[in-house]
Amino acid sequence: MPLALLALAVAAFGIGTTEFVIMGLLPDVARDLAVSIPHAGLLITGYALGVVFGAPILAIGTANMPRKATLLGMTLMFILGNVLCALAPNYATLMAARVVTALCHGAFFGIGSVVAAGLVAPNKRAQAIAMMFTGLTLANVLGVPLGTALGQYAGWRSTFWAVSVIGVVAALAQWLWLPKHIPMDKANLASEFKVLGKVNVLLALGMSVLASTSLFSVFTYIAPILQDITGVSPHGVTVMLLLFGVGLTGGSMLGGRLADSRLLPSLVGVALAVVVILAAFSQTSRSVVPAAITLVLWGIFAFALCPILQLLIIDQAHEAPNLGSTLNQSAFNLGNAAGAWIGGLVVASGADLADLPWTGALVGVLTVLTALLFIYLQRREAAAVNVSG
Repeated sequence: MPLALLALAVAAFGIGTTEFVIMGLLPDVARDLAVSIPHAGLLITGYALGVVFGAPILAIGTANMPRKATLLGMTLMFILGNVLCALAPNYATLMAARVVTALCHGAFFGIGSVVAAGLVAPNKRAQAIAMMFTGLTLANVLGVPLGTALGQYAGWRSTFWAVSVIGVVAALAQWLWLPKHIPMDKANLASEFKVLGKVNVLLALGMSVLASTSLFSVFTYIAPILQDITGVSPHGVTVMLLLFGVGLTGGSMLGGRLADSRLLPSLVGVALAVVVILAAFSQTSRSVVPAAITLVLWGIFAFALCPILQLLIIDQAHEAPNLGSTLNQSAFNLGNAAGAWIGGLVVASGADLADLPWTGALVGVLTVLTALLFIYLQRREAAAVNVSG
């Protein structure tokens, strides 16, 4: 089903672009709407909270709707949200429009992951999820820098108009290429909420929070690290981030292949690799070439965790895969906010920027330990079943 997966990837590209492009447009937005930069920065926080709290509600509300209609509805909400952003006459309207767009973000990725996994053979599920998430990685490589450049040239509103057009293309692709009847299990509210009481589901979600926290505790401050420690120019920062984005794209596909072959060993191995790479970055960040190599490797392994964790939560929350998968997006965004906050505390404490990767590495260790606990509980549960059988 390559065309169906491509349709999902196009939508993921648009959603990823609209989430992150605001960072490069903050000064323009703040100036145009007559608010401070910190005040404008709350547009990022508002979006993240919209994903964290609103997306699961939307997933439950659409649990028994046909999957194709649901995804098309989410895409239309995405288009509406971006059109409202482009037309927003004031800060409050722009914030409300960002929240509307965020609701579709979490639910689309959550439900889309389940649909993608169901469109292919069982041994290709993680690769299908990874193909969809490739749209998100390409948003960071292409969408964000191009969207930022467009906004700086033609005004920040032009970027949201452009993203709205991407949404229209994505909606047409889904309408044409997604199967009309996508198999789905009948859901009920009891089973949807009951899944939240499963220890394995909570541990899987916890790993997503920790992995995202590890990433964003460092990545949020990557520009000052590269400028002040590595000694690259502002233009050089763009090049380095492009290399990181290339790593993200490759990592998504790598994670898909690893998850389809050996899910749990891959989870531990990739999480451990992230710890080692971040620890190394505290040293390699002092020189341009080693820093560039480390960024590529970091991008590869940090994003290889995404399809692995997404497939894990779908498997563990099999009674309510749409809610579980959507909650994983909420967990990722919660980690995004937590990582930025923790990294900010470390920087505010007077720590050297070169030591900040150690913070990400320490959080990464918690990810590894949680993965090992998950495996231990899985094996103990399997052993108990064998004994009782």
